[in-house]
Amino acid sequence: MQTAVLHPRLRSPGTTSRPAVVAVAKVAAVAGVASYNWWLVVPFVPGLMPSVNGFFSDLEATGRPHASLMSDADMAAGVLMVAALLLRGSVWHGGVRREWKWMVAFAAAGAVGGRFPYACSEGLSATCRTMEWHLQLPVHHYVHVVAGIAEFGFLTTAAVVAALRTRGDGGPSARIYRAVVTTLLVGYPFLGLVYITDRLGTLMEPVYFIAFSVMLLAEVFEPEGSAPTPPTWAERVALRGAADSGVRSPVRMSETSPQA
Repeated sequence: MQTAVLHPRLRSPGTTSRPAVVAVAKVAAVAGVASYNWWLVVPFVPGLMPSVNGFFSDLEATGRPHASLMSDADMAAGVLMVAALLLRGSVWHGGVRREWKWMVAFAAAGAVGGRFPYACSEGLSATCRTMEWHLQLPVHHYVHVVAGIAEFGFLTTAAVVAALRTRGDGGPSARIYRAVVTTLLVGYPFLGLVYITDRLGTLMEPVYFIAFSVMLLAEVFEPEGSAPTPPTWAERVALRGAADSGVRSPVRMSETSPQA
């Protein structure tokens, strides 16, 4: 019985390095993260956040100062992050990163949330909270709520999948993924308490903005790994002869084993 031994260069024709495209993806990711973290300027604008019990989404509510600017920043952040992820792709050492699709969904949810802001500041107004619970607000308010929940769900799933994928790996990306998962697991009970009590939202939310940003950058900046190059003519002839004779070619035998 003849066994054809495929050279690793022949097995992975679609993994050619794309340095220019990846560089653009990294620029888009950095720009998206910068736009996503517009909350950093809030403390420097007097009166913009009147209480530490509010949430940053409250600042995008209809009628708030600079609301449209902040909503546009969120939407731009989502679009830039989706573009960065699509340009970077899911390739990893010749395989596919399963968390990549969850990261794309996270970024898309962020863009949707920016496009459909709150109708009123539920973190700052008891009346708004009451109307929200009784479904008395416009549809776009609830679209923002669902998009926000989706962001948390998608990114948490992505972080867990990425941590499992890189389990046993001591590289920088693996350590970042594990740190993000730990931060989320430790922080979620506190975030739940914040939402239930409507207290200290301004102090708690930045933890998640930072964790989400770090996860996005780690995903885009994670190296693709060394990509195979096309085999030489002599190697093709030797491999074809080995396949025809059913004998393993002695040429570059070290390269016939699957890459990690």
